[in-house]
Amino acid sequence: MLGLIPLIRRVRHGMTLGVRVMAVDPAGRLLLVRHSYLPGWHLPGGGVDFGETAEMAARRELKEEANVEAQGPLAMAGVFFNPRVGGRDHVVLFRAGRIAIGPRPSRNLEILAAEFFPPDALPGDISPATLRRIAEQDGRAPASDMW
Repeated sequence: MLGLIPLIRRVRHGMTLGVRVMAVDPAGRLLLVRHSYLPGWHLPGGGVDFGETAEMAARRELKEEANVEAQGPLAMAGVFFNPRVGGRDHVVLFRAGRIAIGPRPSRNLEILAAEFFPPDALPGDISPATLRRIAEQDGRAPASDMW
């Protein structure tokens, strides 16, 4: 059982944890999703549920949002602080090596679209954080710890 001080600290200093996945198809195109509740295109991902590891959450979100399955282990590409989400949010970024692509899922309440884009033809309304992660991963920008 937690003592009073650790319990108060957990409530006052709790954090949220999310995941995002960089998944590239055999043609070199990057998977992006469009959410119903956020503007622009983003890397697939979401929150880590109770009892779930970050990798489990990344695999689940990839499947739920785009009907894509990572084949083999995911490579952790970084952990980032996201101060815009309550000042306590962190995002773990993974890279998927090989992927199996199922039929594109139908639109639903959360995901409006899931598409693969060539690196030289990314959509104009891609989220700034997604653009930063892409630039860092391909060596065009220095690594940052801020989402």
